[in-house]
Amino acid sequence: MNVARTQQGAGGDPIAFVDLRRQYAELAPAIDAAVGRVLQTGAFILGDEVARFEASFAAYCGTKHCIGVASGLDALALILKGLGLGADDEVILPANTFIATALAVSQTGATPVLVDHDPHTYNIDPARVRPAITRRTRAILPVHLYGRPADMLQIQRIASEYGLIVVEDACQAHGATSRDHRCGSLARAAAFSFYPGKNLGAAGDAGAVVTDDDELADRIRLARNYGSRVKYRHDAQGGNSRLDNLQAAILNVKLPHLDRWNDRRRAIAQAYRTGLAKLPLVLPEEGPESRHVYHLFVIRCEARDALATHLKDHGIDTGIHYPVPIHRQPAYATGCIPLRPLTYSEMFADHLLSLPMHPHMTMREVDRVIAAVRGFYGAAGTLREATVPVESVTPSFRSGESAEVAEPAGTSTRR
Repeated sequence: MNVARTQQGAGGDPIAFVDLRRQYAELAPAIDAAVGRVLQTGAFILGDEVARFEASFAAYCGTKHCIGVASGLDALALILKGLGLGADDEVILPANTFIATALAVSQTGATPVLVDHDPHTYNIDPARVRPAITRRTRAILPVHLYGRPADMLQIQRIASEYGLIVVEDACQAHGATSRDHRCGSLARAAAFSFYPGKNLGAAGDAGAVVTDDDELADRIRLARNYGSRVKYRHDAQGGNSRLDNLQAAILNVKLPHLDRWNDRRRAIAQAYRTGLAKLPLVLPEEGPESRHVYHLFVIRCEARDALATHLKDHGIDTGIHYPVPIHRQPAYATGCIPLRPLTYSEMFADHLLSLPMHPHMTMREVDRVIAAVRGFYGAAGTLREATVPVESVTPSFRSGESAEVAEPAGTSTRR
């Protein structure tokens, strides 16, 4: 392997998977000024910047409340705890997601029930939700994976039928919309992460809960701050999960740019789709009545590892989201219920590759990625349609084959 080529790539400088230095360079004067204001005040815990961000982000999402917390994981866990979930409860979520979704359920004492995802959207498959419902089921936790909204209309219909709570994991969907409503406003409550690489990212860990539920918002505000509204008076047994003033100041600078950055992500995604057409790849799809914001641009291919190595040799960074399904993680050798078959979650883990995607990519860099991918397949002489069409791997699962379908009254005997 040519070391110089690996470091610099063929035809230019390395292409980063995400380049936060460019984002900072665009907004440096405003970010520096905002951080300076906080440093000069000496107010670092909660504070005016947090209050300002909470008001702005609630308005952006179209919700009454935004509560800033320390991370996306904390946001999810605080919602579920605030809704009263605990031992003996079950929460249905997709097997294809970052482990934090399951960890939040486990932190309440409830049990994650993992179901397969739709092969076209990569989001939770509503058809798999109904057979997973038992008397213990309390909530459904869809994830808007990679920036594409889940099918909330179908999920809400099922939840209404069985009297279940719906909570959005919107940690990858800042600004995404479904039927003209932003993610975050599509369920009882929603969790966001502002991890630096997100569409809206802080300079460290940060998160938020958004909701229209006044009582839930009040419980979460207490829980994030030691159960206290007034210093040294504690009305509940809370914890410490507060969005700090420095991170909020940075988010206040970035939020007005989010829609423009999302438009740029969508333009890059369209360029990828055009340039990578007719290769043996499955490309992300746009959903009807929804707006994908491409937190990630994830392709599916058979020779994933070889393609990733080829791109690395050309100075192009890639990612895998996610290489090991939750139910195959040592942390969940016990403590979760994988509702099999999990055909797509298990198979696609070996076939998914995330290409560079961030709003500060140049089109020249996008063209370099396209050229390198095309070169990989052109060299192999395999310019043809995808060799693993979705239809060829359709699982044999039908309602009732691996689980009894629950009746609306909650009488399922799945186990």
